[in-house]
Amino acid sequence: MGQLNQRHILVAISGGIAAYKGAELVRLLKKQGALVRVVLSRGATEFITPLTMQALSGEPTHTELLDEAAEAGMGHIELARWADLMIIAPATADVIARLAQGRADDLLTTVALATPAPVAVAPAMNQQMWAHAATQENIQMLASRGIQIVGPSAGEQACGDVGLGRLLEPEAIVIALNQRFDNRLLEGRRVVVTAGPTVEAIDPVRYLSNHSSGKMGYALAGACADAGAQVELISGPVHLDPPDRVTLHLVTSAAEMCVRALELADGADLFIGAAAVADYRPESTSADKIKKQAGDTLVITLVENPDIIASVSQLANRPVLIAGFAAETNSVMDHAREKRLRKGLDMIIANDVSDPDTTFGAEQNAVHLITETEERSLPLASKRVIAEQIVLAVADSLERLLRRP
Repeated sequence: MGQLNQRHILVAISGGIAAYKGAELVRLLKKQGALVRVVLSRGATEFITPLTMQALSGEPTHTELLDEAAEAGMGHIELARWADLMIIAPATADVIARLAQGRADDLLTTVALATPAPVAVAPAMNQQMWAHAATQENIQMLASRGIQIVGPSAGEQACGDVGLGRLLEPEAIVIALNQRFDNRLLEGRRVVVTAGPTVEAIDPVRYLSNHSSGKMGYALAGACADAGAQVELISGPVHLDPPDRVTLHLVTSAAEMCVRALELADGADLFIGAAAVADYRPESTSADKIKKQAGDTLVITLVENPDIIASVSQLANRPVLIAGFAAETNSVMDHAREKRLRKGLDMIIANDVSDPDTTFGAEQNAVHLITETEERSLPLASKRVIAEQIVLAVADSLERLLRRP
């Protein structure tokens, strides 16, 4: 079995003559051990039947945006959440244009917008349509958003033309999808990731915390595991399932997270501090619920929490590479640069949490990677895609650090 074994692969087939190859693609994915579900556009049903795809995938074929059998009629959301990867094959010029515009006017494009999973498209169209400037601009736009472009290939086409635009053969598509999960750039490395908020108790029923959802940290932990790392995930309270192949350590307060981080980070290859750690905690915690008294003013004295990532950077046997996050609301780059130097970090990942698209809890993110020698931006994409791109960057930096004499 390859890297697709037990992966949830959503195959979306649009209405081109190459739709018939979708049957072979599903068969090959199943042979790889993948769990496959199929979405057919209305046009695709003119070329291949839902029954055929159901028989090959072993799952019901999805064709309609609103699904009465689904929870709350929202079948597209269930599919979007189910997928580990979505492949659109064939992707016609029309579908590519609608994806570039962010349209959601059928099941296929709606799921593509709604899924947090990586998306790949395998173009298939007439050679002149592929060469058209509009199509090329749309392809470049999709690629800039982190969407993987698989193909096309060249050869004789159904219309009689010869040129670039043929759907890549299903075997080649499967190889490309395997590589999506098979970078193995962190093979054998030990990685520690912190994620989520910390909770600082005031009394047994009240606490101080923040809006962190943990989604970015969990996506990073999963991406590191997919790259072959042994991953220790230290998580504050969140409502997320841990990624596969990751060891989860649940903590509540900043003090608890600090103890566990110092323990696990000692001698690690990589430490990624993605948690939103509370800067302060109450000086004292009441053993009993604080009762409200009419006219009273409640004063809570706060004391500073330990600086986890700075403490990790001061370990005698510190990780080879330490990356932290800077969630800022203004002067993002200036604050991030200063924070990297002050805390002794090799890399800092800055994002603007005042932007509704990239704030705490959002499904997407856009970040800036800052090291001693380089600054670059990763444009808005799903947190899964951003996490994969961050892993590529840290793996490269880690390799360079390990080569130093």
